[in-house]
Amino acid sequence: MIRNQTSAIIIGCALLASCQAPAAKQPKRPNVPPAIEALNPMVLIPGGTFSMGAEDETGMPDEYPVHTVKLDSFYLDSHEVTNAEFAAFVAATGYVTTAERPISKEELMASLPPGAEEPDSSMLIPGSLVFVPTTGPVDLRDVRQWWSFELYADWKHPKGPESDIKGLDNHPVVHVSWEDAQAYAKWAGKRLPTEAEWEYAARGGRKGEPYPWGTEEPQTGKPKANIWNGRFPYENTETDGFYATAPVKSFPANGYQLFDMSGNVWEWTADWYDARSYSAEPAEAHNPSGSNTPNDPDDPSNPKRVIRGGSFMCSDVYCRGYRVTARMKTTPSSGLSNLGFRCARSVKK
Repeated sequence: MIRNQTSAIIIGCALLASCQAPAAKQPKRPNVPPAIEALNPMVLIPGGTFSMGAEDETGMPDEYPVHTVKLDSFYLDSHEVTNAEFAAFVAATGYVTTAERPISKEELMASLPPGAEEPDSSMLIPGSLVFVPTTGPVDLRDVRQWWSFELYADWKHPKGPESDIKGLDNHPVVHVSWEDAQAYAKWAGKRLPTEAEWEYAARGGRKGEPYPWGTEEPQTGKPKANIWNGRFPYENTETDGFYATAPVKSFPANGYQLFDMSGNVWEWTADWYDARSYSAEPAEAHNPSGSNTPNDPDDPSNPKRVIRGGSFMCSDVYCRGYRVTARMKTTPSSGLSNLGFRCARSVKK
């Protein structure tokens, strides 16, 4: 999935000095803008070792083999970055997102297969990919059936130029590219999480369970995440209360008090996508940062970054990206109406 339509397509006790043991040294709190810390306080994720990857038969090929990963403690945003947070960043910096900039002919040609025809000038106008439901059943192998490149769609106009984000301050920001997320993270004094950090945090301290809340299927019992309920991509029963994005913290947090680690919007990670990276991971890798060589066998000419967590479009018949081990990928310049991010920060030693 890339920016243009021509390609098939993310926070006392009093001291008894005479008898109390010395207090353990506490990690320093992240130094982030006060307004952002108030909107999205970071959560300290305790370091540890875990088994990364799918441990049952429900995973996709790139989720195997299971391998041992050791991580140092780190901070993670308690929820996805919201429109209000991103607006504060734009107001402070004047930043213009990828989707708001005209596309150069060179950029577009570089994303197309060799020998592709030169694009029409109409394809160089700013815009982004928007989900448009179909009127009935379609071939789920053809994502072009429900994705449309909308001119002038961006984070402030998520469905196109006639839409806006009034009343959506606490919804996750969307239509942000990897570069946009990186720019926000740098301004906020943070970074994007690695894929390993993201999965470890999503598990919330649980071991070998497919969802942040445990083993119960998301469609069973009380709603646990914002996903697609019904027949994708044309009928959403809104059993969970939402059709598209939901306000952050609409569903219970996981064991680490993190919200929306499943569903709502996909989240960018720092890693390049490599379909075979798990096989190449060294035994008990320490703070792995993924592959240095992007590798997508389905689209080898376009390097991609890993996105995690699924979105409001994930269902049990099309995309089960709400599983903690599910991996997806897209090009760094992509903007999508179901893609956002959250930030991480290393613990200062």
